[in-house]
Amino acid sequence: MAIILRLDRVMADRKMTLNELSARVGVTNVNLSKLKTGKVSAVRFSTLNAICRALDCQPGDILEYQPDTE
Repeated sequence: MAIILRLDRVMADRKMTLNELSARVGVTNVNLSKLKTGKVSAVRFSTLNAICRALDCQPGDILEYQPDTE
């Protein structure tokens, strides 16, 4: 099982840069970059809420579940 982060895709759809999202969300560029590249093991609900508000999206637009293939 894997959770795939699609933050980069949603940001591209909204034509929003990492710097702009960082300013709107109040999270550092470094932490957003880690989220964008999937190099995190957890996301705070408050951060997810702020990202969804800034990008006008749903959590499911950013997070995708991929089951293991057997």
